[in-house]
Amino acid sequence: MSNSDGFIEEVTDELRRDKLFATMKRYAWIAALAVIAIVGGAAYNEYRKDQIEARAQALGDGMVAALATQDDGERAQALASIKAETPEAQAVLDLLTAAEQADAGDISAAVTRLDGVAVNAEIPAVYRAIAQFKSLILQAETLPSSDRRQGFEALAQPGSLMRLLAEEQLALIDIQEGQTDGAISRYQAILTDAEVTPDLQERAVQVIVALGGDPDLAGSPDLTPDGATATGN
Repeated sequence: MSNSDGFIEEVTDELRRDKLFATMKRYAWIAALAVIAIVGGAAYNEYRKDQIEARAQALGDGMVAALATQDDGERAQALASIKAETPEAQAVLDLLTAAEQADAGDISAAVTRLDGVAVNAEIPAVYRAIAQFKSLILQAETLPSSDRRQGFEALAQPGSLMRLLAEEQLALIDIQEGQTDGAISRYQAILTDAEVTPDLQERAVQVIVALGGDPDLAGSPDLTPDGATATGN
């Protein structure tokens, strides 16, 4: 390679480096902003997590303090004064408050609060189902049986988390209306359902016997700890 060729190559390399440095200098602010955005985003996420945890802790502390009150009415009032930050947390708070209102004898307020939860589309279905179920239970003496039957039938649909408990309530309505055979049939279906719990299974057997029926345990789930059926045989 001649000296002139080497000189030209060195000059070309210098020009390339100068161009590269100029380009980096020109767009360095973009890289700086990207770094700031990444660091700032991480810091905000940490701050947001801390805020969420702090609010959850404050809500829990408030609920514990309210439940520590000795008087039913005062507990209900204390819980009702608490406000939650999320629909789910508010639903749990409302369910607790309604329970305390019912214990204090304020059934109307409890039902109103539960019905509010039951129709809230912003919360998971499990909260709505529990609220509707409890509301119907509290209105056993005031709501016509036809209305309660309609409500429990909605809760007894396949896939509902309250399905078997709702079926039990429908059987009780059958008994109230003198439909003994219908009640026995419902309890028998509950007795042999794959999802029945030991307590519900035992109640089903007892009511069938009390109604003069003969519990058919064939195919009934064996749910007791010692491996015996709910009848103790």
